[in-house]
Amino acid sequence: MQKLPLLYLFFLAIPALFGAESVQARQVFSHTPPFSPDPHAKSIKYPLLETASKAWKVCAVYPHLKDSYWLSINYGMVQQAKKLGIELKVFEAGGYPHLEKQESQLAECRSWGADAIILGTVDRTAYNGKLSQLTGDIPVFAMTNDIDFSDPDIKKNIKARVGVNWYWMGKATGDFLAKRHPKGSGKVKVAWLPGPQLRGGTKPVSTGFNDAVKDSDVEVVTTLWADNSKELQRDLIQQLLIKHPDINYIIGGAVAAEVAISELRSINKNDQIKILSTYLSHGVYRGLRRGKIMFSPTDKMAQQAKLSVDQAVRYLEGKATQTDLSPMIEALTPQHLPEDTITESLSPAEFRPVFRVADHQIIR
Repeated sequence: MQKLPLLYLFFLAIPALFGAESVQARQVFSHTPPFSPDPHAKSIKYPLLETASKAWKVCAVYPHLKDSYWLSINYGMVQQAKKLGIELKVFEAGGYPHLEKQESQLAECRSWGADAIILGTVDRTAYNGKLSQLTGDIPVFAMTNDIDFSDPDIKKNIKARVGVNWYWMGKATGDFLAKRHPKGSGKVKVAWLPGPQLRGGTKPVSTGFNDAVKDSDVEVVTTLWADNSKELQRDLIQQLLIKHPDINYIIGGAVAAEVAISELRSINKNDQIKILSTYLSHGVYRGLRRGKIMFSPTDKMAQQAKLSVDQAVRYLEGKATQTDLSPMIEALTPQHLPEDTITESLSPAEFRPVFRVADHQIIR
């Protein structure tokens, strides 16, 4: 877990941190020692490569491309691959339960002759003791989703990682709420819908949120788990509004927040029940712009992807790089939606998934 004092200096980063050099360098955190559960986070300016020495073959494996979070990662990765002139091949497993499919995709990366593999794992411990069996001697770069660096095989084969500790995403959301309702100000009731119970970043995000609100007048009256599909989240919210019609807030993942807007509108409760999201999506961004969602942190998904491609190419070319990086989490509200932060977070509205890039071009 990252050190609290330094992280919080930048936790609610504002555009002033990005001066004239922002086109060439990103303000990010570098963690030392790398891959540690309790690292020291240092703010650095990280310049992305402008070109590669050859058309390296980079294979990327995602959990899915079903929501705008991973679509935005795909966008950032494609943009950086096009700029550098490398070959990029993308696979997506179709969801967090599909470990066997992702394992087969790693094997396909190896058969393709990948020079490097970027892995967004479907499960933190799924590859313990067997990553090298699937990837051989190909260097692997962890991206976005946490992976178990206590496992010797993983620690040996993963050369670098990019991603935030989702504890801080949950804590950012909880802190925003706790400041609105400090202890003694009057109890408010919250429904907590973090997403799938055993997958992705829902466990640390829940811990961070609960830590933030424990000494406030925020009362979590129910916690409801389900995969990040609109149908499942809609069912949860409809049940919630029947059982707890007196709640003050619906707080959860982006899909839950997006669905909550329409469900509350259908029963004319947009003004009575407020919505917060634990991460940014295109729908959450629209909700923030319209004042329908009060708050969301962003971990700058497009930036993460560009950083990960950059790490892989630097490693392949023997260039010095930072091996453990994370974007600066930024708090977004209807009053604070800086354009540069949104660009580093979300894909353009017209962007569609891309699975191949070669010779600076998207291959359809």
